[in-house]
Amino acid sequence: MLSISQYREAIIDYLHEKIRVKEPANLYEPMVYILEQGGKRLRPVLVLMATEIFDCNYRKALDAALAIEMFHNFSLVHDDIMDDAPLRRGEQTVHEKWDINTGILSGDAMLINAYQLFESYEGDIFKELSTLFTKTAIQVCEGQQYDIDFETRDNVSIDDYLLMIEYKTAVLVGASLQMGAIVAGTSKECKEAIYQYGRLLGIAFQLQDDYLDAFGDPETFGKQAGGDIIENKKTFLYLKTLELAGRSESLQLEHLYSISPAENSGKIEAVKALFESSGAAELTRKEIENYTDKAFRILDKIELPEAKKEPLRKFGHMLMERQV
Repeated sequence: MLSISQYREAIIDYLHEKIRVKEPANLYEPMVYILEQGGKRLRPVLVLMATEIFDCNYRKALDAALAIEMFHNFSLVHDDIMDDAPLRRGEQTVHEKWDINTGILSGDAMLINAYQLFESYEGDIFKELSTLFTKTAIQVCEGQQYDIDFETRDNVSIDDYLLMIEYKTAVLVGASLQMGAIVAGTSKECKEAIYQYGRLLGIAFQLQDDYLDAFGDPETFGKQAGGDIIENKKTFLYLKTLELAGRSESLQLEHLYSISPAENSGKIEAVKALFESSGAAELTRKEIENYTDKAFRILDKIELPEAKKEPLRKFGHMLMERQV
């Protein structure tokens, strides 16, 4: 098997081979622009890795891997438009560099191209890949809508939130691994198990992302400290605090999430103190461990030699330690 960096290089080389600027240039230049910006390419790496774990040459899965990468970047283009985000990966977003209409249309073309990539597969493999992709794509859209709805809803539950992050983030991780298993033609049980490994790991990763947004070191986490608090996002930490805190603390938290002061440091520290004093911070850490442990227990049960599982186990640890 190859290393993560070697799989990443293979994806980049294949992307350059398959995706090029053609006429009309204003449709294709934005596609090439965002695809060449970089990113960690984690999802396509998982497709290739899973293919080789089940004893199939990773090159057979390059089209499926590129389809996942195309879909992910399509979603980023449209997310940036919805968020009116000026930057992505340190560069201008597509709609800022061109315009909103170009961003919408180029994003649409990326989604269609993702589906086209499955045409290189035949028979049952094509059917399985396209069915999984369609299911996953609509779940991601549903997750995004839930996220938008939660901004104005006052009755968001923990279960609601977990469903949202499962759909918005985790299902694409699970689908990436399962696509590799599909291309390799492994058993139904292995396809389902490796999907669940990715899904559970994806939930753990997103919960950890929420936690680090509040309590992580901005230098290593790579994001603004307290960004979710500034934006009044109803994260797991917020919802768990409301569940655990007394009435006065809950009212204080709700008040803090109703204001947008010019200077945010006081608000961030006050909210973090409530997260800690309520016990929500500790329970969030335990929930992250819980989902991570569930994922690794699933991996343990897959009928493969231990040496075959080790790259996925290593990837999981590196992902949770923010080393990939």
